[in-house]
Amino acid sequence: MPAKKMRIEIFNNGDRYTITFEGQVTRDKALRLLDLVELLGGMPTVNPGITHTTSEISKIEKVSLAAEKNFPVGWFSSKELQAAYEKQFNEPIRLSTASTYLSRLADRGFFSKKGASNKIRYRIVTPISNYQVHER
Repeated sequence: MPAKKMRIEIFNNGDRYTITFEGQVTRDKALRLLDLVELLGGMPTVNPGITHTTSEISKIEKVSLAAEKNFPVGWFSSKELQAAYEKQFNEPIRLSTASTYLSRLADRGFFSKKGASNKIRYRIVTPISNYQVHER
């Protein structure tokens, strides 16, 4: 199997950074790479400077936050999100509720989804305006 190649381009205040990664791409390595991208200012933060208590935000926003925190890269299922949500917010969420909110967020363009109706997987869609990821 040929080696994977990932290239990330970051455009920030007129500067351009290009990071190329070749070899076996693992989740851990991809997370480290995205941490570096964030340090360089290539990824926007969610509502910078605004903090909310968990009782002030809606359940669909909590689903989105749980996905962003626990699954920044890669595919995940609604069951995996349900477990992450319950651990993060220390409150239960029904699997059907998690699935419904994920589907709605996918329809709005926040997530992409694939798979058969009983095995749907989701992935966060990242904005391409500040950086681009190319796999070869």
